Amino acid sequence: MKERTRPFFEDRDSDFENRLVSTETNAYDALDSESEVSLRPTTLDEYVGQEKAKENLRVFIEAAKMRGEAIDHVLLYGPPGLGKTTLASIIAAEMGVNIRITSGPAIDKQGDLAALLSNLQHGDVLFIDEIHRLNRAVEEILYPAMRKGLFFSSR
Repeated sequence: MKERTRPFFEDRDSDFENRLVSTETNAYDALDSESEVSLRPTTLDEYVGQEKAKENLRVFIEAAKMRGEAIDHVLLYGPPGLGKTTLASIIAAEMGVNIRITSGPAIDKQGDLAALLSNLQHGDVLFIDEIHRLNRAVEEILYPAMRKGLFFSSR
């Protein structure tokens, strides 16, 4: 067996070592970023699995579009890592609106939620991850707003 006289990384791309220590972006970094972004599905057709949920969402989305209204409230639930945030992003993309993503524990005061709601545009999707951890006082603002359609209304 022949003994190796060069380090293993010299057998690879000559640029390899420089990429490890360089702070500058290069063509490889751009490719890496593009492939990371493209891994997350952006449409219901690209989303793998959850066929029943996807079909229901298609109906909800198409109905809302035909009425010219925002989509009705949607509750996505399940263990971490199943794609709830991705599905919320897909809903927004399919509706052609923006999405605002926040977390229940991040909304400490009623004013925090009021600020979020007042900054939404017509039809925008508000996704609150871990909504079960929302402060009770904050819930007092959220539920009436949902009931009255203050931030999901087409009016």
